[in-house]
Amino acid sequence: MEQPVIAHPRALTDKITLIRDAGPSKFQVIADFDATLTRYRVNGLRGQTSHGLLQQGNAYYDAKRQALYDHYHPLEISPVIPIDEKTKLMEEWWSKTHELLIEGGLTYEAIKKSVAKSSIAFREGVTELFEFLEKKEIPVLIFSAGLADVIEEVLRQNLHRTFKNVKIVSNWMVFNDDGQLVSFKGKLIHVLNKNEHALDMAAPLHDRLGVDIGEEDEKNVNMKQRTNVLLMGDHLGDLRMSDGLNYETRISIGFLNDNIEKSLESYRESFDLVYLNDAPMWGALELVSRLFST
Repeated sequence: MEQPVIAHPRALTDKITLIRDAGPSKFQVIADFDATLTRYRVNGLRGQTSHGLLQQGNAYYDAKRQALYDHYHPLEISPVIPIDEKTKLMEEWWSKTHELLIEGGLTYEAIKKSVAKSSIAFREGVTELFEFLEKKEIPVLIFSAGLADVIEEVLRQNLHRTFKNVKIVSNWMVFNDDGQLVSFKGKLIHVLNKNEHALDMAAPLHDRLGVDIGEEDEKNVNMKQRTNVLLMGDHLGDLRMSDGLNYETRISIGFLNDNIEKSLESYRESFDLVYLNDAPMWGALELVSRLFST
């Protein structure tokens, strides 16, 4: 199994003890989606993201969205633009993209087709991790600045089953009776603010998955009582996903997929465990099994 890079083994051991002693009812998992739950490379090529795989079935609109990407992506990764300015730019990019999806008449059918044709794949061990957590009744929040309905479809087509404990915090779409996109629900989640409204946005996996949805408000209160967290992400910014929670103990796993030489030092110091080179999920599964061994 891939060995993680661990900068502070003693601190990690202490956290494991604290979380284990508090038990599974105090625990939750928060995970980024693209390049964290999914693989960074698929068949040697960069895998698609939940935004990138979407084909509207309308070349004109697909090209317009690509042009927005070409314009805004360099701004997103620019080290010189101040964060408040960058936040405005990201809001602009996401809003324009969402408008194009509505204007271009995106259908749910097009989402299904796009996912079926896409080169997106989960890391090995994700299903087993979700199954273990489901048995222990531990909630998983998938956080993403992408498109919730696309992520849900990726889960459905690739994992071939649903999980009662998995919720998606992302941009949810509203479709009309003809299955056409008419609007987006709630507050816009983009790459720089996905941590801010975690729990309010934790939409359950949809009714159309045939999952029984219980007393949602009670669930969210319950989430706030789950003060021990396993956080998984592939960017340093993902560490802020738990900002909305008053957590007591947090263990963080970082997936460093690219630019390893340049980034390893900062990842080592920021995450409790760092997995390199698109590692599978077995390490995370081993960790939660250690926390709550049967």
